[in-house]
Amino acid sequence: MSVPPLDLSADVLALTRALVDAPSVSGDEAALAGAVEAALRALGGLEVERVGDSVLARTNLGRPTRVVLAGHLDTVPIADNVPSRLDGDRLYGCGTSDMKSGDAVILRLAARFGVPGAEPAHDLTFVLYDNEEVEAVKNGLGRVARERRGWLYGDLAILLEPTDGEIEAGCQGTLRAVLEIPGARAHSARSWLGVNAVHGAAGILATLARYDAREVDIDGCRYREGLNAVRIEGGVAGNVIPDECRVTVNFRYAPDRDEDAAEAHVREVFADALAAGVTLTVVDNAGGALPGLAEPAAAAFVAAVGRPPRAKLGWTDVARFAAFGIPAVNYGPGDPQLAHTREESVLVERLQPAEDALVAYLSTPTA
Repeated sequence: MSVPPLDLSADVLALTRALVDAPSVSGDEAALAGAVEAALRALGGLEVERVGDSVLARTNLGRPTRVVLAGHLDTVPIADNVPSRLDGDRLYGCGTSDMKSGDAVILRLAARFGVPGAEPAHDLTFVLYDNEEVEAVKNGLGRVARERRGWLYGDLAILLEPTDGEIEAGCQGTLRAVLEIPGARAHSARSWLGVNAVHGAAGILATLARYDAREVDIDGCRYREGLNAVRIEGGVAGNVIPDECRVTVNFRYAPDRDEDAAEAHVREVFADALAAGVTLTVVDNAGGALPGLAEPAAAAFVAAVGRPPRAKLGWTDVARFAAFGIPAVNYGPGDPQLAHTREESVLVERLQPAEDALVAYLSTPTA
């Protein structure tokens, strides 16, 4: 599929529509990445590099500070919601919220500050990457971190993830683990000769039902944790007592815990089950990111937006920047509650203010 040339001089609404109308489901971002790359190269004031289907661009003006602006180009599978549709005060379509409206803001900033003679107060790096909506091993930003790490360094990173126009600081960590309950197979007509592994999951589910989720304040942001069953598998046939059951749990944890502490906590929660023969295997564990709002560049951005930040309840790629010691925040025009839905949309009135706030911030030196 070919993508028409992107007009970065168009307003942010028109540019959002152009991005949404270029389908880019995870793994199929090449055409859109090509159009983004061509548009950024045409500006004439940016160093541009392509890494797979990720596009990197930056100014090299010798400013004392650098701000990284990042967004992913991919979307979840389309749900009969492409092309985009403007209805009243909302633009509907796959990716409108998560996160092509944010990408449009990034490209508008590149068009303003990435031309010869532009005078941003900071050097700027623009990162538009692939495969964020799928497993972490495919994540384009992870690939950039491995192969072009220097491109991600800065005094502040801003991810244009959907936040409904608010600053969401840091992010939660996320851990997935599989609890395997052993049993003994038998004919269901003689069930007493076996041990029903599915019934054995009752204790695990009861533990989850009474779990008291912790809340913690960090830099004025309140993070709420959660531990939940997200999948149960078991059963052999309609006349067989199952000899195995697996319960997958997801622990969303505050960023004051690291990966090891998160795993230790989950094992402590299920200590009784583990003592009774249940096994627990961690299959995925990605640490969160502290808010870092005390850092001068982050504090200046909060002041520029003019509203108090809140905690990011979810994992985002700000964690990759935090791992490098770079303060990072989420800030974008999309509505996170509509992401990945058939009704995904963005309020038109959120678009220009997001661009304006970033223009003001990027035009002002950090004190």
